[in-house]
Amino acid sequence: MRRIFARRVLVAVPLLFVVSILTFVLERLAPGDPVETILGNQAIGGAGGTEAQYAALRAKLGLNHPIWIQYWDWLREAVHGNLGASLFSGEAVTNAIDGRLPVTLSLVIGSVLLSAIFGVALGVLGAVRGGRLSRSLDVVALVGFAFPSFWLGLALIELFAVRMHLLPAIGYVNLRTSAGGWARSLILPVCSLGVGGVAAVARQTRDAMLDVLQRDFIRNLRANGFSERSIILKHALKNAAIPVITVLGLLTVGLLSGSVAIEQVFALPGLGSLAVTATSQHDTPIVQGVVLYFALIVIGVNLVLDIAYGWLNPKARGER
Repeated sequence: MRRIFARRVLVAVPLLFVVSILTFVLERLAPGDPVETILGNQAIGGAGGTEAQYAALRAKLGLNHPIWIQYWDWLREAVHGNLGASLFSGEAVTNAIDGRLPVTLSLVIGSVLLSAIFGVALGVLGAVRGGRLSRSLDVVALVGFAFPSFWLGLALIELFAVRMHLLPAIGYVNLRTSAGGWARSLILPVCSLGVGGVAAVARQTRDAMLDVLQRDFIRNLRANGFSERSIILKHALKNAAIPVITVLGLLTVGLLSGSVAIEQVFALPGLGSLAVTATSQHDTPIVQGVVLYFALIVIGVNLVLDIAYGWLNPKARGER
């Protein structure tokens, strides 16, 4: 496990470096000017000294330097844990992100748990029962893949919030404020984001279980008098778990990008909505910080996957 952790750390450093360069350059090359946004439409060519204000503000924000100098100044501070401050609010990037990170993590983790629990349950039932249930699973998977999460979110708001008045349509309640309110505010967003994941996990679980149930060791277990429940849950499911965990890992990464749209639909103050606002304003320090946090989450997910592979398949510990 130590080798797995050490290798992931070694890979993470150059990965974060490349991600930060690409994000910085693309954000700087994108159309628009944060100084113009801050000063307004009269920042260029207007009367009353607006050109001087424009030049002074660019110098204050460090935007008058070449792009490579701007990046070096940012990187020099970032390696010491200082990601800078927002060009608009002046708030420290780490404070702005840390305040919103629990919202995004709650949404993504809730969606992964929903996908894992219901997806595995449906997949196992489809593999064991077969027949009409297995065929129905293909239809459910197709429907889950076909409906965009943002559209499903709007439909759920219309049904459960507007018509039935059972759940809140928008907003987020902090867990420290009210556990019940926190759970209620996440039900619709999590369901909207997780339905596609349930379909993917269910289909992968069924296919993996069908493959395992046809192997010789399963027939030997049955011949030796093991109960069907023990065979399915203890032996077959564990051997089918590796491809399922792989899908869950890929799903988690995909949910990070999907959370951006869901946070907009449900007005959740998470990293996705922060990134959208910062991108529209060309607030590079905020964008840089959000992308780095997302990259760290992806690295963490891959580390968890490696550890899970080693636990499920001890032979893989020496290979990975």
